[in-house]
Amino acid sequence: MPRAEVGTPKYVANKMKSKGLQRLRWYCQVCEKQCRDENGFKCHAQSESHLRQMLVVGEHAGKHIADFSMQFQSEFVALLSRRFGTKRVLANRVYQEYISDKSHLHMNATRWVTLTEFCKHLGRSGIARVDETEKGWFIAWIDNSPKALAKAEASLKKERLTTSDEQRERMLIAEQIERAATGASSSSESEDGPKKEDGLQRDDETEKVVLSFAPKFAVMPSAAAAPLNAPKANPLKVNPLKAMVAVKRTNVFKTAESSKEPGATASKKRPLSAAEQLILEDQERKRRKMEREGV
Repeated sequence: MPRAEVGTPKYVANKMKSKGLQRLRWYCQVCEKQCRDENGFKCHAQSESHLRQMLVVGEHAGKHIADFSMQFQSEFVALLSRRFGTKRVLANRVYQEYISDKSHLHMNATRWVTLTEFCKHLGRSGIARVDETEKGWFIAWIDNSPKALAKAEASLKKERLTTSDEQRERMLIAEQIERAATGASSSSESEDGPKKEDGLQRDDETEKVVLSFAPKFAVMPSAAAAPLNAPKANPLKVNPLKAMVAVKRTNVFKTAESSKEPGATASKKRPLSAAEQLILEDQERKRRKMEREGV
């Protein structure tokens, strides 16, 4: 059935029916025809005009796909640069604005199957900065035009001129500090080597320590009463058990009697030595002997 002529009621009705976007899979990019349903697309694929056009495209299929891809990319990037500039924007938002034009080039005719692959291609080509988030893929156009590069260089030169001398000095001081720190760290690493642990060292000049396990004898209390000309006993032949003589205890009763005498004082007397005890005992013995003889 031939198409309706432009301006006829049939043509206007068809335009009203085809208002808005239709299914992408029912669109034929070779014939530039949008079908409303699957049955219409099937009838179009079997038509003589479509088969003739497919024979022409089939001779150089790669060339036609590359042309469609280049056209899609140029139109998409032009919209991105004109509409959003160098701002970071969601890729799906740019694509929705691109396909709002009904006569646009559809993506099913290009070598990119999905929008994600197309965004990755833009990132690898250096056309835009691409990053993936939870909300989707974001892109930002990179302006590499000579005018933009000259503008960026001029702004950088202006910033260098406006930088004060004090800021320059601070930057130089910070750089010097960083260099010194790196140099010190490298020198310390080179100096530090495998050091041996300091063990016990003996000096030859120090005196040697001698340990003796021989028993030490205490001073005998009867040594004070021994005569000066008495022969000294050999300490090696003396039995230490027999040599230990206990100090003679004082007589408690005699001390009590002596304290009852009128000449005794309440003050505490110092303890008698062994020689004094022997003298007192000798005097007491003589006194008893004289009492017995007088009786």
